[in-house]
Amino acid sequence: MTKTTSKNKAQNSADIKAINEAQSSLDSILSKFQSSLSGLTQESAKSRIEQYGKNEVAREKVPSILVQLLMAFNNPFIFVLLALASVSFVTDFWLPLQNGEETDLTGIIIILTMVSLSGLLRFWQEFRSNKAAEALKSMIRTTATVLRRAHKDMTPERIEIPLSEIVPGDIVYLSAGDMIPADIRLIESRDLFVSQAVLTGESIPVEKYDTLGAVTQKTTDNIEKSDLNKDNVLDVNNICFMGTNVVSGTATAIVVATGADTHFGSLAKSIVGSRAETSFDRGVNSVSWLLIRFMLIMVPIVFFINGFSKNDWGDAALFALAVAVGLTPEMLPMIVSANLAKGAVGMAKRKVVVKRLNAIQNFGAMDILCTDKTGTLTQDKIILEHHLDIKGQVDSSVLELAWLNSYYQSGMKNLMDKAIIRFTEEKTNMKKVGVGLYKKIDELPFDFVRRRLSVVVQNGSDNHLMICKGAVEEMLSIASHVYENGEYLPLDDKRKQALIALAHDYNKDGFRVLAVGIKDIPASETKEQYTVQDETALAIRGFLTFLDPPKESAFEAISALNEHGVGVKVLTGDNEIITIKVCREVGLEPGIPLLGAEIEKMDDAELKTQIEQRTIFAKLTPLQKSRIIRLLQDNGHTVGFLGDGINDAPALRDADVGISVDTATDIAKESADIILLEKSLMVLEEGVICGRETFGNIMKYLNMTASSNFGNIFSVLVASAFLPFLPMLAIHLLIQNLLYDISQLSLPWDKMDDEFLQKPRKWDALNIRRFMIWIGPTSSIFDITTYALMWFVFSANSIEAQSLFHSGWFIEGLLSQTLVVHMLRTQKIPFVQSTAAFPVIVMTMLIMAVGIYIPFSSLGGLIGLQPLPWSYFPWLLATLFSYCCVAQLMKRIYIKRFGQWF
Repeated sequence: MTKTTSKNKAQNSADIKAINEAQSSLDSILSKFQSSLSGLTQESAKSRIEQYGKNEVAREKVPSILVQLLMAFNNPFIFVLLALASVSFVTDFWLPLQNGEETDLTGIIIILTMVSLSGLLRFWQEFRSNKAAEALKSMIRTTATVLRRAHKDMTPERIEIPLSEIVPGDIVYLSAGDMIPADIRLIESRDLFVSQAVLTGESIPVEKYDTLGAVTQKTTDNIEKSDLNKDNVLDVNNICFMGTNVVSGTATAIVVATGADTHFGSLAKSIVGSRAETSFDRGVNSVSWLLIRFMLIMVPIVFFINGFSKNDWGDAALFALAVAVGLTPEMLPMIVSANLAKGAVGMAKRKVVVKRLNAIQNFGAMDILCTDKTGTLTQDKIILEHHLDIKGQVDSSVLELAWLNSYYQSGMKNLMDKAIIRFTEEKTNMKKVGVGLYKKIDELPFDFVRRRLSVVVQNGSDNHLMICKGAVEEMLSIASHVYENGEYLPLDDKRKQALIALAHDYNKDGFRVLAVGIKDIPASETKEQYTVQDETALAIRGFLTFLDPPKESAFEAISALNEHGVGVKVLTGDNEIITIKVCREVGLEPGIPLLGAEIEKMDDAELKTQIEQRTIFAKLTPLQKSRIIRLLQDNGHTVGFLGDGINDAPALRDADVGISVDTATDIAKESADIILLEKSLMVLEEGVICGRETFGNIMKYLNMTASSNFGNIFSVLVASAFLPFLPMLAIHLLIQNLLYDISQLSLPWDKMDDEFLQKPRKWDALNIRRFMIWIGPTSSIFDITTYALMWFVFSANSIEAQSLFHSGWFIEGLLSQTLVVHMLRTQKIPFVQSTAAFPVIVMTMLIMAVGIYIPFSSLGGLIGLQPLPWSYFPWLLATLFSYCCVAQLMKRIYIKRFGQWF
């Protein structure tokens, strides 16, 4: 079994407390909380706020602007650059200043500019996203009705107070539309139905009632006290939970838990705090350490080779520092931020708010999407699907009778009544006809004992007609006949079993089934008021079936996700029968569901195996959802979770990418990384593609820059072995890297090959290392030919001619690594099968032009470069053309050997 975490302990504590209060007598509860049916005094309530705290749950606050700004710079590459900038400050400025030598801040300024642009870009995008997400949070009811007394001897009064001022022991009053203000124990109730969808995912309201009172009164329901010992605390019938809401009925109750001690509060507390490390975080860290290890190996080698060969350890140290900067993809934080920001802007156009930029890449890397059912795959709206006679044939008279029953009942109508009325009034003119023909005489409201509702109407004659609808078995228990082929026949065992079998068949298909029956009451037996005892000898007319239908876009969205390599699993608090039905309708093969009670008995090793084989996980608690998410991640998956209820908050928090909707509960939206503003689920596919495009362009920069920089350093090692001077000054290397990185700022606007978008993509440090080792030295081949060209053809083979040597290699090195981007950005043949986006082409041409111009400019003279003879450029063209051909050949060999490119 799994270890009990602090989250589980908090959850278990709240649940055990609720069960204990459910099993206690009312007198013992009143005594425990030192309360009475006359309510608390204002003085007592005030002291209890000091004792228990305000009735508020933990909420994650948006960090201050300063904290958000600092967090934007929390990136391992930025830390490396800041460390290098610190070293550069000491070697280029502080030490020369102490010795009266000339100082140079160029390298420091370049590095700090990169760091600043990267962090500020990330801060601005995430600051805007947080502001947008805050604006989306829905307003909730903030008052409740309680019984309070100004002083002990004064008459109690019902008053409205803020939810935050509710305390244990308060007597509260509930009616239709009220939010449950805390965890409460019912004192008395009448037809009380509560929607627990935000906690359970179950769309149908449940009846709550005082169980012990029902037992004491020895109702016909014969409820046993053992019913309180539920596997799921939310099934306890005489406890209502904070955050749920009253659909119909009234109740009086005593508050038994507030704030963090409630079931809701324990959930909220469990998801506030630092998030688990996501796929993006793990990927960035792995790549960071890869590059740091390369740096720790290469920099000392360069330092000692140049120190021993040139006998100038000061210059060797400066050049080694430049090599360290050169090995670091300086602009990676900025490139990542620019790619993610562009992705966020693209998602915003599709009415998607991205709260955390890193989630965009996780979206693309996601290979499993776990989703709640109610309100995500389904419309969270009950509809009437069938109105049938006892043979299962469509019968309009059954619909007419159901409409009369629903239309004429008093009080707030439940979801099924609303579905009947909506369907009938859309499909028929029954309202116009029925209101004129029928007159309501009396009503027998729905209750938990009978599980049915009866309405008595008169249609112009002296006779009355009782119309009753309710749960199938309860209806059959009071029926004596069935209506078949225009005549009333006795309800014998054979017919009864046939009706039960028909209802069960619809249940298996995920439908909720009600039976409809009638009783003709002759004029001699009519009454002004009817009782439950009159609900006898009914004739069953037929059935009604109801369904919470899937969203229209669900089937298409799931198909699209499957085509892009994303598997879908359903994690729901609802029952498995309805979930199977919904899954089949949206194109998911349900298989055998795994239930929460079964999961609770499994250890992590067994559950890790089961979760790979199952599609449906039903009757889950919130922490069970979260546990499944974490174990899928342990199995190597990048996991997304789509949910909208309080019960989804822990899973949203633990997933690599949490996805919610704008109509979700506040805690769900706080826990999510991405908020969908449209009902269509097709934005999920668009998000996956956007994430993969974003990740692909990040990988382009990282692979190409890391391999190019590694190639340059490899070339430096070769040159250092035989040149009497440094092969390139530190400032040359820094400027070359800066210009190359500027050219890569256009990559966020580049296109990705369709093949790349077909499956999930993750950070792969092993492939980056292979890419560096295989592709990097390819450029060194042509660096070495350039050395030979400058040494033998242009006689740049002495210390006096080193400026010419530096200029020749500066231009070749910059142009080759800039141009080769077009060779390496795709696994296809560049310019023929795949062409870069226009901004990439423009930036490439611009940077190449600037690189050629610098040796001819005054800047070139300041940094030790000089104009090259025009005879150099035909050789340059030949070198670049040869490099492109060899790079394309190496690409084909690499893909053939390793089966992948990026």
